[in-house]
Amino acid sequence: MTSERGVGGIDRGTGLPERGRRPFVRPVDDPPGTSRLFVALPVAESVRTALGDLMSTVAGGSIEVRSFGQPRWVRVDGLHVTLRFLGATPDEKLGVLGEALAAAASGVEPFSVTLSGAGSFPNPSHPRVLWIGIAQGEEPIAALVRRLDPELLPLGWPPENRPFSPHLTLARTDGVPGAAERARHLVELARDIELSWSVDRIVLYKSVIGRGPTRYEALSEAMLAGLHGPLDSR
Repeated sequence: MTSERGVGGIDRGTGLPERGRRPFVRPVDDPPGTSRLFVALPVAESVRTALGDLMSTVAGGSIEVRSFGQPRWVRVDGLHVTLRFLGATPDEKLGVLGEALAAAASGVEPFSVTLSGAGSFPNPSHPRVLWIGIAQGEEPIAALVRRLDPELLPLGWPPENRPFSPHLTLARTDGVPGAAERARHLVELARDIELSWSVDRIVLYKSVIGRGPTRYEALSEAMLAGLHGPLDSR
């Protein structure tokens, strides 16, 4: 019996993914009254623009429209460096999370971050995530995570068991044909790139999942040097 290949790497004759490819599965909706949250460092607009150009070059075209054979590129306006994933969180905790961010940021001076080099997780042969590396600023980023941990612990988030490895995710490539070639192209292009900005805040983000790439909504922020507040109070 012959079979027909479908979009997303599914063999329509068997209903199974094609060999060596993992089909994209949309995340399960979060329970009512919760939001999918994470804490991250926002990226300066000039750096986001340069990264958008880099991503388009690797893609060989627009990254705005998801098409077969293309990685799932992060939205350029949502590029960030993640500090902690919080997951599905009851909405009533938003206030105390803002206070936790403020406590972690208090007394911390702004610092410079430089992006350079790139790679893929878990390995170049079978990449699932494409990322660009942190060439400068890794220690102050890790220090912020260490300051966040004791603030989040009494709220129900114990420290991560695995070592923290700061990076900036550009795309997810599960189930994408030719992902290894995309990863090699990214590594080549990012080898000599240097993109810097001054980090002056940490932000609590909400992931908004719908049609198209996930959108990230900033809920509150804590300015380094101790000034903080909800975004709508500025």
